[in-house]
Amino acid sequence: MTKKVLVLMGGFSSEKGVSLVSGKTAYEALKTAGYEVEAVDVTREVDRQIRNSFGGQGPDVVFNALHGPFGEDGTVQGMLEMMGIPYTHSGCLTSALCMDKDKTKEILDAAGLRVPQGRVVRTDELVGKHPMPVPYVLKPVAEGSTFGVVIVREESEPAPRPDLLMDEVYHGRAIIETYIPGHELTVALKGDEPLAVTEIKAEFYDYEAKYSSNAAPHVIPAEIPGEITTEALIMAQRAGQVLGCRGLSRVDFRWNPELGVNGLFILEVNTQPGMTPTSLASEQAAHRGISFAELCQWMVEDASCRR
Repeated sequence: MTKKVLVLMGGFSSEKGVSLVSGKTAYEALKTAGYEVEAVDVTREVDRQIRNSFGGQGPDVVFNALHGPFGEDGTVQGMLEMMGIPYTHSGCLTSALCMDKDKTKEILDAAGLRVPQGRVVRTDELVGKHPMPVPYVLKPVAEGSTFGVVIVREESEPAPRPDLLMDEVYHGRAIIETYIPGHELTVALKGDEPLAVTEIKAEFYDYEAKYSSNAAPHVIPAEIPGEITTEALIMAQRAGQVLGCRGLSRVDFRWNPELGVNGLFILEVNTQPGMTPTSLASEQAAHRGISFAELCQWMVEDASCRR
């Protein structure tokens, strides 16, 4: 019997726009793969939306294309667990942990994986002076798609001001960490398998660089020394195992070539990587000979096996 797959997309986080693109792309791919598919723009009555799908029969599997808070932080995952509906990507605890960048770093550091040095501060503590030696990065504790990220490179640059940090993004807390000069790298995980290493050719891989039509160039495989490629693949796989990632995920790095292998640092782990025409994970899958439709089909079947 043909599986009924419901795509959850949109929602009400700051990443709604990206989620809508991811959801629509996945919807078309799943239809191509032969599933019976519906899609909903999620509201706060998402439980009712799910139950009313497919003429009131509900789905066999949910394809979660939500990004940001509520869709990526364990909230929707917990609801689907209560409803007994299998869903793509990582489970409740992993989703919650990886959405909290500080907690993610604590766990990775405890497992012996390199992460940038830093700490969490209240935004009201930022009172016009640099909170740590420059260069440093200031970013929200629990947001994705580089929303609200600030890089301070020079002592002469003004320190971040609390009144300019968006409350709906920072929620009163910020991570301050040492800036790692060098290369932006990423590794997608298909289950437990690292797919490839991509280098993103951008000085600052912000929201516009990720999702605009003039997106930063992606070099795959990354043109870096073989030992760095090997280290990135090993670190990504280990990070996914330590955090309990499943389905499709992505591990982001910075690499300072002056430090060799020891200059490779994990920035964060993304349990709901974008699935847009410019997305990194789908590009790595294609590099490995996996079409986008095949990738989406694998995600659905992988979720079904965990019911």
